[in-house]
Amino acid sequence: QVQLVESGGGLVQPGGTLRLSCAASGFTFSSMSWYRQAPGKERELVATITSSSGSTSYADSVKGRFTISRDNAKNTVYLQMNSLKPEDTAVYYCKARYYLGAYWGQGIQVTVSS
Repeated sequence: QVQLVESGGGLVQPGGTLRLSCAASGFTFSSMSWYRQAPGKERELVATITSSSGSTSYADSVKGRFTISRDNAKNTVYLQMNSLKPEDTAVYYCKARYYLGAYWGQGIQVTVSS
C-alpha cells in the first residue's frame, strides 16, 4: 500500500523552529520535494533532495534557513525550518517522485505567529 505521511507542523512564534517529516511506504522514491501554499497564493517549490546522491536545492526565500535531508533506511525526508517568519505560514506538502510518476502528501499546516 502506497502512503506518504507528513508530520511535524504546528504553530510557532517568529524566529522559532519546526521540523517536518515525510515518510514514504510502499514504493521507492528517486527524489522528494517540499512545496507550500499560502492562502490566496499559488503552490511554490521550497526544497528538493535526491535519494541517491542527496543533492539539494532551495527556493531563494528559504536559503540559509531551511535544510532538507533524508534517511534512506527509513524512507523519510525531513525539512528543518529555522528562523521562521510569518510569511512562511502555509500548508506544506511533500511530493515524492518515482519512475512512473509522483505522489503527493496530504499537506500539513505551519503557522508562524506571535
